Amino acid sequence: MKILITGVHGFVGSNLVKALKKEHTIYGLDIIAPVKDGIRYTFSWDYVEKDGLPDVDAIIHLAGKAHDVKNKSAADEYFKVNTGLTQKIFDYFLAHPDIKKFVFFSTAKAAADKVEGVLTEDVVPAPVGPYGESKIAAEKYIIEKFKEFNGLSSLREDDLEHLKPTSKDVYIFRPCMIHGPGNKGNLNLLYNVVKKGIPWPLGAFENRRTFTSVENICFAVNGVLTKEVPSGIYNMGDDEALSTNELIEEICKSLGKKSHIWKLPKGLMNGAAKIGDWLHLPLNSLRMQKLTENYISSNAKIKAALGVEKMPVDAREGLKVTLESFKS
Repeated sequence: MKILITGVHGFVGSNLVKALKKEHTIYGLDIIAPVKDGIRYTFSWDYVEKDGLPDVDAIIHLAGKAHDVKNKSAADEYFKVNTGLTQKIFDYFLAHPDIKKFVFFSTAKAAADKVEGVLTEDVVPAPVGPYGESKIAAEKYIIEKFKEFNGLSSLREDDLEHLKPTSKDVYIFRPCMIHGPGNKGNLNLLYNVVKKGIPWPLGAFENRRTFTSVENICFAVNGVLTKEVPSGIYNMGDDEALSTNELIEEICKSLGKKSHIWKLPKGLMNGAAKIGDWLHLPLNSLRMQKLTENYISSNAKIKAALGVEKMPVDAREGLKVTLESFKS
């Protein structure tokens, strides 16, 4: 296939190129254009408006503004990039009959900021903050425009599953935190904290979270591109959810160090977080919540669509690959 990947030089894009370049011809669409193995050519966004992009069979839309954990980004920046660029490239997709498949990378945070039980695709979206809100706005634009394209704008359904097979397929992926070689997100920050030998004081909180190996992402993307998979919204995650304590133990194994997990009383730590609110300390109530809450996402739907019982990369094995990459 001939594939156009937006944000091709980012973390996920770079890994997708490595995974797909042997079997497919890949073009990029990005704000930078370094010469890289596996990418035939990288175009600027101006080419979308000029209708100057090459003929392709599929578009993978990765370009977007990542979640700013320091909350320093203005809300309109998220909507300008995450929503605005999605509208632009999706309109291009609909206007070109030969492009058959469109894969949009949204986020689990577009569906829910907190999860009670297990997150599934049929949840009523309730994002909190401009990152998730801008992603859900992009999802809604895709769904409404695709229904109009198929002459089904009068339907009340707000997802893609109720659309019968058409000449085009659209996939919305909602991954939990993606990790892998080249990742520089929160997992990298936690790795560096543990590397310094700083004890983990929240061991009493046995929370569990779903992570997503970038190798499983690549497997799923290749699957929807090359198989007859129904259009729809799909959660993306590894098969097994891990606790923060287990994550720290895996980091220590990778470093060859003994883990230092302190199971201090929950009441004490919650009190310390409240003091952090008053004194503007790194550990405050909001950060405490994020560090100790459960966030488990089901990947049953994408596995069923691809006809597999398990994702190819085990959660712990994928994590080991990521942690090994941090050493270099």
